[in-house]
Amino acid sequence: MMRSMTQMVTVLVIVMMALPAQAQRKKADFQFAPETVEKSSPASKTMQKALKLYESKDYYSASIELHKVIEGESGDAAANKERATFWMGKTLYHLKFYSAALSYFDRIVQNSSHRYFPATLKWLAALSRELPESVGILKKIGKYDKSHLEQPALDPIRHELLYLLGRYHYAEGHFKQAIDLLGEVPSKSKFFARAKFVQGITYVRLYQAKPAAKAFKYLLRVAIERPDAPEIRKFQSLARLSLARVFYSVKQFNLAIKYYDQLEPSHPGWLQSLFEASWAHFQANHFGKSLGNIHTLNAPYFEDKYFPESHILKSVVYWKHCQWGRSKEAIAEFVNKYPQLYKALKKIITKYADPTEFYDYAEKIRAAKVLRSGAIGRMARTVLSDKTLAKTFQYVEELARELKQIQNADPAWKATAIAGVILQDLTLQESLAKREAGDLAQRRLKRLSKEMRDLHKQALKVEYEIIRGQKNELEVAVRKELVLPAGSRGRDIQPDEEHLIWPFDGQYWRDELGYYRYKIASRCSKK
Repeated sequence: MMRSMTQMVTVLVIVMMALPAQAQRKKADFQFAPETVEKSSPASKTMQKALKLYESKDYYSASIELHKVIEGESGDAAANKERATFWMGKTLYHLKFYSAALSYFDRIVQNSSHRYFPATLKWLAALSRELPESVGILKKIGKYDKSHLEQPALDPIRHELLYLLGRYHYAEGHFKQAIDLLGEVPSKSKFFARAKFVQGITYVRLYQAKPAAKAFKYLLRVAIERPDAPEIRKFQSLARLSLARVFYSVKQFNLAIKYYDQLEPSHPGWLQSLFEASWAHFQANHFGKSLGNIHTLNAPYFEDKYFPESHILKSVVYWKHCQWGRSKEAIAEFVNKYPQLYKALKKIITKYADPTEFYDYAEKIRAAKVLRSGAIGRMARTVLSDKTLAKTFQYVEELARELKQIQNADPAWKATAIAGVILQDLTLQESLAKREAGDLAQRRLKRLSKEMRDLHKQALKVEYEIIRGQKNELEVAVRKELVLPAGSRGRDIQPDEEHLIWPFDGQYWRDELGYYRYKIASRCSKK
């Protein structure tokens, strides 16, 4: 009946994957200092012209000349071709052809002996601010090791690179390297909060609760010490939520509840924390509070949010108190709603077999152009609003923007060879990105479908135990889970000095959400 450590870790990983959406994307502090590279052979007039055009910020014209050098039309030696490749990446970055720029930088990254391999690192960091991780930015940064971060030109962004390299090693399962790199980001850095948070998540993945809690608590202490740092404040609630999950995983339920209660209703993760806290209260035998949280989750304010497991938890609470009728009612709430949604969800998933076609359909769902009304439409949109998925869809939008930029460019430039190369590359990347986004959207919905199917099986098991309880046929081991009555009435609810008891009259008020309590009495026999 209780949630496992693995489930809690999975939730933590999902939270962590949402981080890029919270990263600041300001370029004002990104310094492009001159690169130091050993001298190459004399450059051709074409190469010299390209560099002058670049320096004068005539990037479109520079791209034409650089392409000639790269393709061997200028007669330049290999060293200058490498130089031209690097300058082409920079040129396209300044033109805001970010995906195309990444393609040229990738040519350099794949060859660690390339003359411009060290100098490319800072441009990858710059692109990481413009493109989602789904394009493989972290894997490219992962081609470098910590020694490459010692370049003087990287001093202004060294903390950012430590964070990015740490993220790469985390994603690859190199947890020790990740912890070491992330731990080097100082508390005064604007990348400290996200680095410390991911470090804590890494410890969770290692099932090391103590250092994980230590990392999250340290983040909270720094947040108190630096109230004027908005970048850290953004991670306060995430750290509290993570601490709650860590303590839940080691069965310290009261401590988990303490941190769950610290999330403000205004936080995007508040409802999820309320649901998770209902399990913690259940484990701590705070059954009235567990039911109170479930009552909030089903308020009309949240009709576009779905917590199907809450109905099963509600049924189990009543089951433990031998209130068979109410336990059956809770299961009926689930059965009357979710199996039908499961069938409708299956139809959505199987509507298009091709991921690219499913991408177009998913986009329509997200924009409410199809399935505008009804529970299944709201549920599908909720799932497709996943932050990782949203970043993948945003990349398709970015590629569409770059393609439109080519379309709107000067006709003379559009007729050049480099424009054709960029157009071909972006068109291919858009096709691949749509396919990836469609596949990911389909997998998200399939995952939800599987969860609902598994919950339905759980509901049937609870229903079976209810029938056995009504017949007084529960096994001895199962009876030990029941709550024996302390008296004929449930435990009284005692408010503190700042609260009053106000009976629920059937109407929900926003300032009451999260404060509901149930008074529940056990009807179990002592025999």
